[in-house]
Amino acid sequence: MLETVKYLLGSVGASGFGSKSTADQVTEVCPDLRPITAIITGATSGIGAETARVLAKRGARLVLPARSVKTAEEAKARILTEFPQSNILVMPLDLSSLSSVRSFVSEFESLDLPLNLLINNAGRFSHEHAVTEDGIEMTFATNYLGHFLLTKLLLKKMIETAEATGIQGRIVNVSSTVHSWFSGDPIRYLELITRKKSHYDATRAYALSKLANVLHTRELALRLKKMGVNVTVNCVHPGIVRTRLTRDREGLITDLVFFLASKLLKTIPQAAATTCYVATHPRLISVSGKYFVDCNKASTSKLGSNSHEAVRLWSASEVMTTAEISKTKI
Repeated sequence: MLETVKYLLGSVGASGFGSKSTADQVTEVCPDLRPITAIITGATSGIGAETARVLAKRGARLVLPARSVKTAEEAKARILTEFPQSNILVMPLDLSSLSSVRSFVSEFESLDLPLNLLINNAGRFSHEHAVTEDGIEMTFATNYLGHFLLTKLLLKKMIETAEATGIQGRIVNVSSTVHSWFSGDPIRYLELITRKKSHYDATRAYALSKLANVLHTRELALRLKKMGVNVTVNCVHPGIVRTRLTRDREGLITDLVFFLASKLLKTIPQAAATTCYVATHPRLISVSGKYFVDCNKASTSKLGSNSHEAVRLWSASEVMTTAEISKTKI
């Protein structure tokens, strides 16, 4: 109850920011971002678009990967209208396709650009059961597995950039408090919903994908620390906000739910604040493996802090992302 009151009032936490803070506000004290190159997935609308807008305002070079290049070009044009000097590159990427992820990374590497910041923001909520070309349940593949592979393939470039420039690399995984809704065996449930439509529950599948983002952050942070590299990874819950994530199920019920929850909803600038804070704020140098809500450190679910499950998921993800040619079988 106390946390809800603080949220509604916009009370600030230890960071000096809270639920009412905006992406513009949390980046006011960040360094000049002109030396920074950032890849932001899901930047064509909603939270991702606002994140891209604010980072462009602060001078960062942006790479906007998208399934629809046309939509991404429109997002780019909107930013350029406001900030004409922005340096923005649009590239094709379908996160539900592992071959598309590999193609994107290959094309990006051919550009010989640095990479300082990777924001894994794109999200999908599949109301109907669907399986990707690689044999993986669609929500899990798009929200987590595609980002897992993207991060893995770009990590070398991020490490090299950090070493060459002395600027710390940062990875931001956008999760959700919904990750705490999942209970049970993550790998077993993924196997069930991938192979059997009858076991599919859209909300639970979404919660699983967001739990996977949390576990990925935890395990990757440990691996980066052991490697001794100047790259960090953190996870964020942006807050409750109505975006195109609900585009598959617009109608009376969706409208009613959002009306009833309206007092808890954030504006998109507020929802993008935690991502921008974690991605840019000087206070977070060397902070890694943490989970942030309303621009402050927070606790994950018990399952989300389970080191054993993080290792299990990592191992399973390695198998899934190296077997796409033969249609992955978990």
